[in-house]
Amino acid sequence: MKRKIVMMILMSALSISAYGRETTESRKSAESVESVELEKESESGVVISEKLADKSGDVETVALATDKEDAFTNRDLEQEPELEDAEYITVTDGKDISISSEGVYVLSGEASEVTVTVEAGDEDKVQLVTDGLKISNTDSPCIYVKNADKVFITSVSDDNELTVSGSFTADGDTNTDAVIFSKDDLVLNGTGTVVIDSSDNGIAGKDDVKLTGGKLMISCKGSAIEAHDEILIADADIVVSESNDGIHAENDDDDTVGNIMIYGGSLNITAVDDGIHATTAVTVDNGEIVLKAAEGIEGTQIQINGGTVDITASDDGINAAKKSSALTPLFEMNGGDVSIAMGAGDTDGVDSNGDIVINGGTISITGQSTFDYDGNAEYNGGTIIENGKETNAISNQMMGGRKGMRGMGKQGDFGENGEMPDFGGDGELPEMKEFEGGGKMHGGGNAEGMPGGGHMGGKRQMENEETKEGTEL
Repeated sequence: MKRKIVMMILMSALSISAYGRETTESRKSAESVESVELEKESESGVVISEKLADKSGDVETVALATDKEDAFTNRDLEQEPELEDAEYITVTDGKDISISSEGVYVLSGEASEVTVTVEAGDEDKVQLVTDGLKISNTDSPCIYVKNADKVFITSVSDDNELTVSGSFTADGDTNTDAVIFSKDDLVLNGTGTVVIDSSDNGIAGKDDVKLTGGKLMISCKGSAIEAHDEILIADADIVVSESNDGIHAENDDDDTVGNIMIYGGSLNITAVDDGIHATTAVTVDNGEIVLKAAEGIEGTQIQINGGTVDITASDDGINAAKKSSALTPLFEMNGGDVSIAMGAGDTDGVDSNGDIVINGGTISITGQSTFDYDGNAEYNGGTIIENGKETNAISNQMMGGRKGMRGMGKQGDFGENGEMPDFGGDGELPEMKEFEGGGKMHGGGNAEGMPGGGHMGGKRQMENEETKEGTEL
């Protein structure tokens, strides 16, 4: 899909220069809002500009999401189907259904070993209305979109159930590995409920997947919802009780696409690996999100503008990692409420392989390592709470968790594989003490008279207080 997108860019999110070069004047200029018109053909809703420059030098830019008005058509957001010219189909055991032309099709009944296949024209829009549809298959999708311009799956009742229990069988070169599998744009909406149970993926789209209404209840072994290009969510109610990844956007052949935009709705996701995973960008504008996973949100760039996000993670809560060659890792928070509870060990509340920028909202992190970043940190506003204590600074554990920069303790030998030495004790760090300049040290003392078990967090941060202009290392 190709589109022209005109965006407003907040230069404060883009103008993060090296600490040593930044001045008070450059910071103030970076906070000004400039209007930049970007016209770019893109296969997804993400606009990626190669480079923008401000007064403090060249910086790589963030991925920018489309506005909600640009992301959805009126029909995407329409929850009631137009049934005047609809065709009604009742499923029967062992009899596949083939749809080859544009139109509205109401599907109902209970059957096994049935695939509803859509193979229409390139410009055809097909709407499948599920009204008490129950299909149980062993090795093939319940709904398979081979070709169309766009397919809508609209639920109008609460008793829709789609199940695939065995190993999926490929369709030639196509690995049809989801209960609902689409090669073209897919929209799920409506007023009803669809229950999906899968031995692999729940919903898979090789183009875009949009979710604008209805309720989805998914249990699967793979990804609950996945797409190659982008996943857009507005007002849907999504419950994932079991999955490897909850929501996953990735194209193995193109790392400049694969983004997720959440404009509203409710997401409650339990995942073995990532709750939400995108190659390029994850943007949350609104909605209620609850994630229980190894990692809550992972992407190259992650932006929170509103809504509530509650993360319980055994690894990183939010991880801005280098997944896309087109972008520099960045976590940016402009609004909303984020709560992160971390497990023990090598875990970080927010881990960025690049920068962290907090402009607004409230972020509360409970865990040993609250922030970990490789680039720069900028705090311009909002509320930061670390382990119940409010602060106006972004601390840096550098290497994260118990892999933080350990020093000032007794000398130990590195292991054969480069492991850090054991500093003795029961593995628990002593009380953290904060030093002028933002450094944090866990000290305890040992036989050599040095602060044993030393753990220097070393807050590399930028203070934005009136009395602390400039940089602290």
